[in-house]
Amino acid sequence: MKRTAFVLLFGGILFFVARPFAMIPDQVRIETGALTGVVGTTQPTVRVFKGIPYAAPPTGENRWKAPQPAAKWDGVRSADAFGAPCTSGAAFGFGGRGGGGARGGARGEARGDAPPPQTPAAAAPQREPARSEDCLYLNVWTSASSANDKRPVMMWIYGGGFTGGSGGMAWYDGENLAAKGPVIVTMNYRLGSLGFFAHPDLAKEAGHPGSGNYGMMDAIAALQWVKRNIAAFGGDPNNVTVAGESAGAIMVGALVGSPQAKGLFKRAIAESGGWMGLQMARMKTAADAEAAGVKAVDALGVKSMAELRAKPVNELTGMASQGLVIDGYLIPEDVSLIFQAGKQNVVDVLTGSNKDEANFGICPGAGLAGRGGANMSVANFKSRAEQRFGELSDQYLKLYPVVSDDDAKKAAHEACADEITWNMRQWAAAEAGKGKKAYTYFFSHVQNVNGQPSPAGATHTAEISFAWNNPKGQATQTWTDVDTKLADQMSSYWVNFITKGDPNGPGLPNWPEFKDLSKSKVMVFGDAPQVEPAAPAPKLAFFSAAFQRMLKSAPGAAN
Repeated sequence: MKRTAFVLLFGGILFFVARPFAMIPDQVRIETGALTGVVGTTQPTVRVFKGIPYAAPPTGENRWKAPQPAAKWDGVRSADAFGAPCTSGAAFGFGGRGGGGARGGARGEARGDAPPPQTPAAAAPQREPARSEDCLYLNVWTSASSANDKRPVMMWIYGGGFTGGSGGMAWYDGENLAAKGPVIVTMNYRLGSLGFFAHPDLAKEAGHPGSGNYGMMDAIAALQWVKRNIAAFGGDPNNVTVAGESAGAIMVGALVGSPQAKGLFKRAIAESGGWMGLQMARMKTAADAEAAGVKAVDALGVKSMAELRAKPVNELTGMASQGLVIDGYLIPEDVSLIFQAGKQNVVDVLTGSNKDEANFGICPGAGLAGRGGANMSVANFKSRAEQRFGELSDQYLKLYPVVSDDDAKKAAHEACADEITWNMRQWAAAEAGKGKKAYTYFFSHVQNVNGQPSPAGATHTAEISFAWNNPKGQATQTWTDVDTKLADQMSSYWVNFITKGDPNGPGLPNWPEFKDLSKSKVMVFGDAPQVEPAAPAPKLAFFSAAFQRMLKSAPGAAN
């Protein structure tokens, strides 16, 4: 443990006495009882509290209900081990697009495909219990010295296509970020058919329109827990940033658009994902999701929600995650329409995407061979353009001209990344238009995997370890001095934004605010941070036009 010295005067002689570095007390008291944490393994100034229940187990009668209050306990609870990650239900193809009409993280994650080297499956050794339905736990990392510190707070929502991931993964270890100042919180939320299942009988029970979105309810409950309890860990409940990547960023987008989340956070960070998913898409209605739910329940042969809740998880076969849906309550209408009308929660934002997002298999025909990229041809590329963009397809094909099948593969890859770039930038522009600070990045750095440059390039998820300053989050990555420096810079930008809504600080290249979609420049994280030479205005203009065309057919849109 790091030590500081203080001076004693005894008999006219000065003595220097070492003492432990000031830390939050080993024992803290929250609304449900007393907790004891542990000292960090790599950062001795950080104390970690793991596996804190923020809601009651969503089991039995609580299955497919809003999160209920966590039980109080007597004595002191040891917070030295992560809680169980959430199970996604019985084995199934997971169907659906995890973003509720949007793409909920990587298609490969949602299908259960073998992920590329930078994904959760390749993370450091298992450090969590087996997946369980009893999973609503969160974790806190703090370097505060007392409960009066009022440190800024970041609550992280993990990706995984709404069917995988957890807050206890080594990828999201908060020690190195917390050592730079903020209090870091990670949480688990319900997944798959247990977190994103809709049925009309559930809507009747709830007492408000629509059903589904239970995983999003969990995120709101965790934010409410932070509001009530984070001061005990030295955090400021009035200075909270909600952050996430992929499906987690989709959730962040929905929270920014949700009236039920108003006032729970001050800022938002979204890495490779917005409320639509990664590419532009309409959200699924509760009616459509509930109709699918009825079919799934009928196929199981059960007659009531009580009977369905009584079934063991492994018997809930054929039930797919519906992703986020327009339920009329948490998500009152398509979030794109909420933003279009300027009715979103007004918060500072930091958004961004990666150069080779497509290599994760996110966009049809645009990935590496074996991950959606093997079958792209000129005919397929043009056909998809016509299906998606209609009368705008000629303009699209001028921006992405193709003559050979090899051209088509390259164009699909480029167009996928450009559309995601547009998505993240238009979100930033929307918040800037409401008078808030907005910053956007583009991650192009290629890290080493098993000692060689990753064949997937700067793919989806590649930025996570750098933003977290976490070289040990994944067992296969091998960092160079360039990686180490970039991670220190990126994490400092993130910490500055979490602290004051502006990523800039001493010793860092200036990151300009993002204000105008067609003109503003972003920060490019290659081997070193540098500002983009010029905004890709023609491509951004095309995707904006395509978005407006899509909105005309969105549920609830004015014609």
